[in-house]
This record gives sequence, C-alpha cells and structure tokens, in this order.
Amino acid sequence: MRPSSFLTRHRGPTWAVALGVFLLAGACRDGSPNAPIAPASFAASSSSLPHINNTNIPIPVNVNATFTAEGCSNNPGPQITFEGVAAVGGFGVEMTFTNNMKGTHSYTADNVVDLTFQNAGQPIVIPKQPSRGGVGGNPFIWVQFVDAADKPTSPEYYLGRCVQGNRYGFNHAQSTSALGNAEFEITSCENSPGPFINVTAGLEYEGLGLRIIFRNNDNPVGGPHEATRSDAMTVIPAGLSYTFPKQPSQGGVGGNPWIFAGFSDGAGTAVGEATLLGRCEQLSKAIS
Repeated sequence: MRPSSFLTRHRGPTWAVALGVFLLAGACRDGSPNAPIAPASFAASSSSLPHINNTNIPIPVNVNATFTAEGCSNNPGPQITFEGVAAVGGFGVEMTFTNNMKGTHSYTADNVVDLTFQNAGQPIVIPKQPSRGGVGGNPFIWVQFVDAADKPTSPEYYLGRCVQGNRYGFNHAQSTSALGNAEFEITSCENSPGPFINVTAGLEYEGLGLRIIFRNNDNPVGGPHEATRSDAMTVIPAGLSYTFPKQPSQGGVGGNPWIFAGFSDGAGTAVGEATLLGRCEQLSKAIS
C-alpha cells in the first residue's frame, strides 16, 4: 500500500490560522560591524521596487497533538485520529543603515531596525484527520515527521500499542523551511529621523507532515510477522502562504545612507546574509 502524501497545496477554509498583530519591534543597535554583503537581486520578482528573497528560511515548529485510537482489533483498522496545534517560529525583516561603507565588502552599521511580521509561537491549528492502519490485531504505533516530498525528517517516535479509545499525547519540536520575500518602498530620504521606508513581506511554507506507522511487532527495525501501513497526515500544508501588511520603518541616520536588508527570526537574530539595496536617494529616484 502506497503511503498517502500531503503534497497538494492547500489554502482552503478548513485551516484555522490564528494570526497575531504584526509589530514594529523598533530594536535599534548602533555601531556594529557587519559583513559580508550580498548584492541586491531583482530577477526573482516582477516588482520594480527593491526587494529581497530567500528560498530556504528555517522555521522551527513545535507540535502539540493528540492521537486517539479506534477499531484497534479490526481489519481494515485501526483508525487513529490526529489533531492539535503547531506553534511556528518568528519571521521578520532586518534593515541596516550606514554612512560608513568600507570598500564594497564591509561596513559599520549606524542603525539597525527590526520589523516583526510573525511572532514566535504563532499557532496553526491542525484539523482533525483520520489515519487507517489496515493491520488489525492491536498493532504497535510509531509516528515520524516527513517533508512535502514524503521523505522522513526525524526518527520514529513510539506511541504505544493500539488500545480501543486510548489517547496518546505527542509534543515534539521539528523544523520546516519557507520562502520569504520583502519589498521596500522609499518614501523619504530626509535627515534624521529619516529615511522613511515602507516594507511589505510574504512567507510560503514548504510543508510538514506526520507519518503514522503500524506494526504487529514492537521491534522498530523489523522482525518476524511484521506488517507496516503508514499514512502521511498534514501538520503544515505545502504552499501555505501569508502576505503581511505594510509596515513603516524609519532609519534615524539621515545623510543619504546605504541601506541593507535581510530576514530575521522575528526577535532580531539574522537569518542568512544581508543584501545591499543601494543608497537611499538613488533608490527613491529609481522608483519615482
């Protein structure tokens, strides 16, 4: 029996997604050196605005779920019902302003501003999903995380033996990846507290699932009379995406600074390298 997959990209109403208020973190740090510098890339978007993209942003996920067993001794049973909440990591954009470029490979930050678009711990509600085992005979149960291609991304976690009506708690941390993008609209390059920039961002998840594994033998590496049936059930649908509302940012340095941008975990820790967007005045004129 071929395991089912959750590859289908899902944006339907069945997913209850609790989105919080997207906050301007306002964390500013002065005088910190920063290197290396990545050149700005405009090829990945049809927009004429300065923008950045990252196709592999790591997103930590903590899954707190419950499995309920039914029909443990019947064929084509058992049926395991899975539901819970996935708490995902934060996502933000970090902007660095400097009037101190040293050649083309390093700079000293005059000001760093962090914008938080998704707070750490943001919950995604996992709807109730059934999984049928097809082995009967009160099998032993394991679960394992898989990616959107149905490839294992974790060890197998043992839940116990299937007993009618039993509920099994499951709380484990895992990670997935996401594609992030951000666009920057320069509204003013005036002196301090400027420049003023509007930032719009988006995030698309690769996807994460859980495979339910049934065996009529409690030896996870095999043994006589082993029978395994597994389904992949969705934790985060592949392609689940958000576009976050525009947020204003002010650099607080003036003097036509160089502007760098990169992604963060929403708490001010950079994810990947910073991208050089350009100088404020030139960016402003280029899109006016």
